[in-house]
Amino acid sequence: MALKTAGLPQLQDERKSPAPSPGERSGLRQDSSLWVRMMSWFVGVALLGLLQGLEAETFTSMLSIHQALATERELLQYLHTYLEEETSRLKDLQRFYTKIQTLHQGVGSTVVNPLLAYTLIKRLQSDWLNVVYSMEASENSQALKDGYQRLENSLPAFEDLEGAARAVMRLQDVYSLSVKGLAQGKFQRVSNAPIPDLYSSGQDFSLSADDCFHIGKVAYDMEDHYHSIAWLEEAVNLFRVSYGNWNTEDEGSLEDALDHLAFSYFKAGNISHALSLSQEFLHYDPSNKRIARNVLKYEKLLMESSESGKEAPALQRPNVTHLKTRDIYEQLCQTLGSQPTQYQEAGLYCSYEANGDPRLILQPLQREIVHLRPYIALYHDFVSDSEAKKIKALAAPWLQRSAVASGERQQKAEYRISKSAWLKETVDPLLVSLDWRIAALTGLNIRHPYAEYLQVVNYGLGGHYEPHFDHATSRKSPLYRLKSGNRIATVMVYLSSVEAGGSTAFIYANFSIPVVKNAALFWWNLHRNGEGNGDTLHAGCPVLAGDKWVANKWIHEYGQEFRRPCSTNPED
Repeated sequence: MALKTAGLPQLQDERKSPAPSPGERSGLRQDSSLWVRMMSWFVGVALLGLLQGLEAETFTSMLSIHQALATERELLQYLHTYLEEETSRLKDLQRFYTKIQTLHQGVGSTVVNPLLAYTLIKRLQSDWLNVVYSMEASENSQALKDGYQRLENSLPAFEDLEGAARAVMRLQDVYSLSVKGLAQGKFQRVSNAPIPDLYSSGQDFSLSADDCFHIGKVAYDMEDHYHSIAWLEEAVNLFRVSYGNWNTEDEGSLEDALDHLAFSYFKAGNISHALSLSQEFLHYDPSNKRIARNVLKYEKLLMESSESGKEAPALQRPNVTHLKTRDIYEQLCQTLGSQPTQYQEAGLYCSYEANGDPRLILQPLQREIVHLRPYIALYHDFVSDSEAKKIKALAAPWLQRSAVASGERQQKAEYRISKSAWLKETVDPLLVSLDWRIAALTGLNIRHPYAEYLQVVNYGLGGHYEPHFDHATSRKSPLYRLKSGNRIATVMVYLSSVEAGGSTAFIYANFSIPVVKNAALFWWNLHRNGEGNGDTLHAGCPVLAGDKWVANKWIHEYGQEFRRPCSTNPED
């Protein structure tokens, strides 16, 4: 389809299909026949249609991604069997070839021997027919396809690929990561100064040209040329290095990447780059009429722009829902929760707390006050490793895509990438024990409906929750359906550790807290007069590496009248 740009001509853009038509490519995969390429394309489109019908949820939870890894192991076993069968088949073909080649090099070339003459006629009438039309190759291929189809319902949908690509771009933005570094498997910040990587996997891994192309194409399809240009540039560079070598699994090519990148530069207003890349495309595919027409239009535009003295505009990051707080949010995330200056304040300290509960005398809560306004406390070792593991296991079968409040409704949103499940205390005695501990920690009534059921959350690839309040900011919020008022307090239990990222950032309070396994974070959402505390605006930073699980307990206003009395002082 054609994309219109104010003040610019309508250029042809035929790159929206999941896989470009092989007929439009040239200079690519010279060693494969046109028939094979066309069949591959039709199969790819058919599979894409099947996959698009599936629920796209894999990328929203690391548990789902781990399950996808198990699915790929099964596919790997099917491919291993296929390779063994094909190796055996090709070895037999090699035997046949060697036998005939030996005959042609020896006495068989004279065919005066009646036996040799007989076997020649027999080979040409029967043997070659059996070899050429053998069903063994198609049977091996069909066995591989059957195995794939048995797992098809477990495979990620096309929307999962898009979601995964957006997650990589999110990590790139929030942690200010270099695209070139990411393509090389390194988590390097964009900086002129030599600073250490944010995360090192200890494993050599890099992205292929096709991997980068897909990320760039997702951004391209979203008309996000800030990201599409960076990733397609990397794809073009990698495709140039490997040009002429066809990887079976690749969908993109150098021509595809040049095509998309040129149009991205055009949409971004950089006509000279668009022209240069289109001319390079024609070097590989001189007969492409569409690109040739674009070149003529780019040249005309350049002449007009040189006369007017206009310069190419600078690329701008696309807007986000939290645009006003984006800079401070990303700065807090980049600290990875490291705030050493905070601990120099005299009002911040650690203590053992029993809160007047005799059951806590022998095993008091380990409280660390991490912030005063708003008041935020971290309770270390609030749950044990075995308890955290069991809570995750109880929630796992019920995990579904997390939703956010939108008016009176709940809906999925790009600014919250995770899966969650709600657990009643009747599910397991452990949850009753956990509720008692939360009640002892807060001193509040946490019986339903004065508190919500325990919400267990598993974050996905680049999983995050952009700046938000836990309390409702509108009377139309679904939170009021419990008829127990607004959320007065939050207890968030970290059920896992992460390797990097995933900090909890309090935006207006200007500090962040790293993921501390088995610890519980507590804060008040409302002042004593019932008004929301604006300083509790917080976010779950994207998980850079690791598997983040948390459990949330939200406690409501009603039922707390004598446990947290009201006050007219707006600062309380």
